[in-house]
Amino acid sequence: MSLNFDLIMPFIFILVKIAIVIGVTMLHVMYCTYFERKVIGHMQVRLGPMRVGPHGLLQPLADGLKLFFKEDIIPTESDKAVFKLAPIIFTFAAMSSLAVIPFYNGFVVANINIGLLYILAMSSLGAYGVVMAGWSSNSKFSFLGGLRSSAQVISYEVAMGMSLIGVMLLAGSLNLSEIVKAQQQHWYGMYLIPQCVGYFVFLTAAFAETNRTPFDLPEAESELVAGYFVEYSGFRFALYFVSEYIGMIVMSSMAVVCFWGGWTLPPFITNAIPALLLIPGLIIFLAKVYFHIFLFYWVRATVPRYRYDQLMALGWKVLLPLALINIVVTSIVKFLVA
Repeated sequence: MSLNFDLIMPFIFILVKIAIVIGVTMLHVMYCTYFERKVIGHMQVRLGPMRVGPHGLLQPLADGLKLFFKEDIIPTESDKAVFKLAPIIFTFAAMSSLAVIPFYNGFVVANINIGLLYILAMSSLGAYGVVMAGWSSNSKFSFLGGLRSSAQVISYEVAMGMSLIGVMLLAGSLNLSEIVKAQQQHWYGMYLIPQCVGYFVFLTAAFAETNRTPFDLPEAESELVAGYFVEYSGFRFALYFVSEYIGMIVMSSMAVVCFWGGWTLPPFITNAIPALLLIPGLIIFLAKVYFHIFLFYWVRATVPRYRYDQLMALGWKVLLPLALINIVVTSIVKFLVA
């Protein structure tokens, strides 16, 4: 009996961690939509949501209930099996990425040695959900959105992967927890300083990977109505909507873990202000993630959408060469210092 209990406990512990991570993430997704509307509203000298609850605080609940009870419409001429499967794949890829992110020291669902590669793999898998939605809907708008997304992901996935090679070289590991700990071995405490070029490339590619402004070509409202999910409604539409915001949280967490020192503060700051060591690591991690999420809102409110040729040119002619130069320079410096 004791043996069985010992075997079951690790699984229960993992299930509890999964429930906590998904629950907290979904709560953040709800209020990411609220704060996006509020932030952009104030930037445009508006108030944003004000009707549902005090200062519109219950607006995300109202939106969620509305989507949940809306009619689930499936186009007559669509490939129904693929149409239904596409949002599930997209959501699965986004949520699975949360499994390897260390939110603070010791709290990670799956502390695997190839965490960085796993995130990139899940990001690539999500593109299939977009392409399948665009093709199966049997709509010109959604088909064009799916084609745009596949080309965009191929272009920017390469630059994103290359931008993280400098981090891998410096840390000597693909484990995300080890990357955070490796940053603490240096006085600067975060790879943002030696890897500023890699960070710029990663952040730009993250906007494209999540289909956010100014790279929201796959769902461009002005010419494609809503892009690849234009034929979706109700709960299936909500899955795409939720997954996009989970993608923002994942990319922000990756930027924090790989470039901003994760749940830690740089030693030169904590040595100057020792009281900062009393701040819990989770609070530090979340503050850094919130800053990056705010960047998504800020850019959406201020930067116009790129033309498609500009999008491709930026990915292949600017970001990829910059990432390659960063790899070469990092390798040379690492070799000379070692």
